[in-house]
Parts: sequence; C-alpha cells; structure tokens
Amino acid sequence: MVEGSKKSHEKLPFALLGYHTTVCTSVGATPYLLVYDTEAVIPAEVEISSLRIVAEVEIDDNEWVKTHLEQLSLIDKKRLATVCHGQLYQKRMERAYNKKDPPG
Repeated sequence: MVEGSKKSHEKLPFALLGYHTTVCTSVGATPYLLVYDTEAVIPAEVEISSLRIVAEVEIDDNEWVKTHLEQLSLIDKKRLATVCHGQLYQKRMERAYNKKDPPG
C-alpha cells in the first residue's frame, strides 16, 4: 500500500474518507451520514459530475429550500431507524455470544 513508513501520513486522508463513507454493520449507516445527514460527495463526483450533483445544481432557490426543509424533517426518522437497527444488531450479537458460552 505505502512504500516506506515515512510517507504513510500522506495516505491518511484517503483512509479516513474510506472509513467515513463505509456502512457500519452495527448501525446500518455511514459515519458521515449520521453526522451530516447526507451521503458524502466523493472527489470523483466533483470532477466527473454525477447525476446527484447535476440534479442539485440545476434547481432554483425556492425548490432547494423546500427540498432541504423536507430533508430536515426526515432527520428524526433516520436517527430512529438507526437506533432500532443498532438495537437489533446488539440482540443478534448477544444471541451469538450466548450460543458460544452456555450459562453454567
């Protein structure tokens, strides 16, 4: 991956981007989505415009405001779904652990 440990610090931003944009099994969402309530725009989408970027740029101000207000109203629903997903994950892990280690 990195030739020589002296240059490993140059790869850190790429590693962080990978971590922040990878779905975590325990919550079913990316860390970036949970913090900013939107998926990250990766550098390739900026250079080569994706449909998502093009669609957002071509709407007028009123439509943009309306869209963002609707997105804000969905924050609680997304966070609640994430909490539920996390609880289900914890229950699965608890069952798996209890299968391995019978009470005694």
